[in-house]
Amino acid sequence: MESSCVAVTRLVAHARQELGKRIVGQADVVDQCLIAILTGGHVLMEGVPGLAKTLLVKSIGELLSLRFQRIQGTSDLMPADLLGTNVFNQASSSFQLHKGPLFSDVVLVDEVNRMPPRTQAALLEAMEERQVTIDGTRHPLDAYFTVFATQNPIEFEGTYPLPEAQLDRFLLKVVVPYPDEEEEARIVVLFEKGPGVTGVESLAVEPIAAELLADARREVANITMEPGLISYVVRLARATRTAPQIMLGASPRAALNIAYAAKAMAAIDERHYVIPDDVKRAVLPVLRHRIVLRPEALLEGVSPDHVLNGILGSVELPK
Repeated sequence: MESSCVAVTRLVAHARQELGKRIVGQADVVDQCLIAILTGGHVLMEGVPGLAKTLLVKSIGELLSLRFQRIQGTSDLMPADLLGTNVFNQASSSFQLHKGPLFSDVVLVDEVNRMPPRTQAALLEAMEERQVTIDGTRHPLDAYFTVFATQNPIEFEGTYPLPEAQLDRFLLKVVVPYPDEEEEARIVVLFEKGPGVTGVESLAVEPIAAELLADARREVANITMEPGLISYVVRLARATRTAPQIMLGASPRAALNIAYAAKAMAAIDERHYVIPDDVKRAVLPVLRHRIVLRPEALLEGVSPDHVLNGILGSVELPK
């Protein structure tokens, strides 16, 4: 049967080509960011500084013709710095809202775990409700509002670990690896033409057609998922709640997000139906930040990915 994912196919092919002008390698990272865009989810990106996370997110905003804002997480950042504030206008004798950076489409929050808890809570409302509350008044955010938050995996001093409730709001946790030797050589060639990212950003990214993203999202929502695969997703999520190495397992929202991500993966592969491999590929990025390992497992150096791979191997595939 012919694929019904025409818009997704066009969007992904165009995105890979255009982002490839600036981003060397990182194919899995790019695809996972596109999955979030296609499903309306948020992304937590983990990687050491200097891996082009900011450049990637900014380029995605340009590609989709969406408004981009960057927020630098610091220990003194207040909720109003994200949301904005009402300012009294003497000329009109009324208060006017000066909107903060969350009133955008693609928002990059660098070092999100450096923000204090009150500011993280303000971000949480925006991510979950797609609205912000300022002086008791609710203000809706754009339908394409997407948060890409980064955190450094090795730096803990001066940070505020994200609470489980906020981690659960991220559709995916994307681990950004170092490039291989050949890719790193290509990066040096690309960047040495200008200071910082100036040379790379001069490489224009051609935006997609305005209606393409909306069409692609509709196609992903209409991807077929058989009852047997839905049961498989549920059994995987429930297995995290009884695994001996896990103290806190995946929530029902996590199971739903596995389904969302699997449908987007099917659409990217030009299929109008989900297969078990789509579900298996979705499990690690969707669940790795949602499960909490027991202290003894952490002491043994066990990682969430290791435990999740074990669960994938133990839960029976649908027939």
